[in-house]
Amino acid sequence: MSTLNFNIGVLGHVDSGKTSLAKALSTVASTACFDKNPQSKQRGITLDLGFSSFTIQSNEILQKNGYDFVQYTLVDCPGHASLIKTIIGGAQIIDMMLLVIDITKGIQTQTAECLIIGEICCNKMLIVLNKLDLIEPDKRSSAVEKMSKRLSKTLENTKFANSPIVSVAASLPINENEKENQESEKSMLNMDLLINKLKEITFLPERNEQNGPFLYSVDHCFTVKGQGTVMTGTILNGNVKVNDTVEIPILKCKNKVKSIQVFRKPVDKAIQGDRCGICLANFDSKQFERGFVCSPGYVKNSYAVIIELKKIRHFKSKIESMSKFHISIGHETLLAKIELFSTESDDDNFNMSNEYLHVPEIDQEFLDQKGKNFKVYALIDFSTDSTNDQGVLCVDDSLLIGSKLDTDIHLNQCRIAFYGRILHSFTNKEFKANDLPSLKVYKEKSREGVVERKHDEFTIIGKSLFKKETNMDLFVGLKVKLSTGDEGVIESGFGQSGKFKIRIQNGLSQTLKDSLDKKTGSSQSNGPVKIILNFKRFIYDDKKKMSQ
Repeated sequence: MSTLNFNIGVLGHVDSGKTSLAKALSTVASTACFDKNPQSKQRGITLDLGFSSFTIQSNEILQKNGYDFVQYTLVDCPGHASLIKTIIGGAQIIDMMLLVIDITKGIQTQTAECLIIGEICCNKMLIVLNKLDLIEPDKRSSAVEKMSKRLSKTLENTKFANSPIVSVAASLPINENEKENQESEKSMLNMDLLINKLKEITFLPERNEQNGPFLYSVDHCFTVKGQGTVMTGTILNGNVKVNDTVEIPILKCKNKVKSIQVFRKPVDKAIQGDRCGICLANFDSKQFERGFVCSPGYVKNSYAVIIELKKIRHFKSKIESMSKFHISIGHETLLAKIELFSTESDDDNFNMSNEYLHVPEIDQEFLDQKGKNFKVYALIDFSTDSTNDQGVLCVDDSLLIGSKLDTDIHLNQCRIAFYGRILHSFTNKEFKANDLPSLKVYKEKSREGVVERKHDEFTIIGKSLFKKETNMDLFVGLKVKLSTGDEGVIESGFGQSGKFKIRIQNGLSQTLKDSLDKKTGSSQSNGPVKIILNFKRFIYDDKKKMSQ
């Protein structure tokens, strides 16, 4: 009998009842679910990711693909605004989202942020209107209808338009000694409807079992007496088998897999998408809490990366080059500086050999004015974080999310600014000197000077375009245009005061000659002849060479 593991992120505002919902649904719990963290119990809120599961018979689509059962792994994410880094880390491993909303309050600030994270990380969502038991029975139907209409209006311009909505009561009784029938009635209100809807909309996720290296996102690590060190997490790529050698890249060590469990059931192999526990030999759990485990050599330190930047429409501030954002990759978040550049090419793929225009800043109005071929890329420089000299562990195509987490959480503002997948990584610590000059990002420059006089029938002398200390060799060979329509090439410097020679291949036009004094060859009193120089300066070129 074959079982598909399907990962569901449970997201929503703090105190919307996410953990109660996960507990009411689940039949199997992981070692760190349902707020087992002592601080969670003390504060009464979820502080870390929780994992639990339940298994049901699969729908017709999954059965046709060979899966008799589907195991739903619930990723219970914290809802408090200060824990958004943890939410982002959890959301990146999900196939679908349950957006939990307190029916008595509706969408709140963190609900909206969770919705944005969901749009980034998955394509399908089920909305759960929770705490239905707080509404008088005779008023529930109208309350559900009113809230459903409001949500449909909010979601109509998102990828989650027409998402199904189920209303439930998932709160468990406070008194553990309450009668069994009371507990069942309170905790299971409309739970069957929710499970049936989940079953109906479950799809077959893309799974890469055979191809590519093994990549495993670990969220907990602990010692089991008499067995060894157990890591729990989600397989992001490839597969792992008992006796495989895996690497913990942050520690630069390799260990052998002793055993594998999928929710307490021993297995010989686990594949992409599986939530599993892996027991390693000869490893101290105190050395490692969360992060990546992988095929040896697969995950590397990156000191900068390039992404195609997708701006979040709800982020109202401008995104500026040279500004700093909190960058989240997997379970890691750190400050990094960004530099923006763009292209309007039909070429869909980023290529280091192409040329790209530097962009000082973008906002939504600017992006809306651009055509469909306009793409914004960002160089994300992790080396600007003084606390980080090891780079960031990642692989190409990893999801990256940029936020302004220092924004006051009490303001009604979206803090998530952009996202993108890694297209290119700089793994050399000295990338600025060794690798960055190969990135052809340019700024468009324009200078204006004047013709001083005619030198001969093919040459004029120009001035006021350069300072006397300018290295003229950088500009030799560049084309210029004159206000008379003539075109020429900067041939060389002339003297020591910043003057220069311009060679006009076909000779001075009659218009140009008429604009110059016939006796002296210099500009007449009715105004000088202008020289316009347009060129590109590549911002990462250490030789400061110009081109056109």
